[in-house]
Amino acid sequence: MTTERYLKLGRQTVLVSFLLGTGIFGLYFLTSSFELLFVGYGFIALTGLINIGVLISILVRATKDENNKSKLNWTAGLMLLNLPVMLFYCWVAIILINTMRITFTNSTQTILTDINILGCEPEHIDKLDVGQSKTVWVGITGDCTIDIDYLTNGQRTGENVAGYVTNSMGQKMKYNIGGQNEVLF
Repeated sequence: MTTERYLKLGRQTVLVSFLLGTGIFGLYFLTSSFELLFVGYGFIALTGLINIGVLISILVRATKDENNKSKLNWTAGLMLLNLPVMLFYCWVAIILINTMRITFTNSTQTILTDINILGCEPEHIDKLDVGQSKTVWVGITGDCTIDIDYLTNGQRTGENVAGYVTNSMGQKMKYNIGGQNEVLF
């Protein structure tokens, strides 16, 4: 194989690995689908092996081709740039696995105030107008439930949002305050 083919293979490997990895991560961020986590783990393992193989072959070629050594080393360095990107995606995925991303929507006919999200990691929403939504990230600190209480027409009312959540159970969900909700947990 010629040096130009090594360079092209290295650049293509970087580009394909980055684009596919970013696509998988982006879909997971948008959906919180556990299936995509397993796809991501498999992708990391498979592309890791492929990238290591291509990287080694480029470095071996660089030791044999003194005229193109700098180009080959530059391509090898470019390949290594995918490592911090992969580590960043893994770090964010670990945060997401332990976070409930709940979009609260006021489906009542009144303004809601002093909305307390209780259980796990407490959060607060000052006010939700009728039909207004707000997304809150609730960290999962262990086995817990997620409840809310809020003021509506001066009266404190409470609701259960999630009956049981635990570590590695992070999801993205919607919750209609004072309305119909699908029981997920």
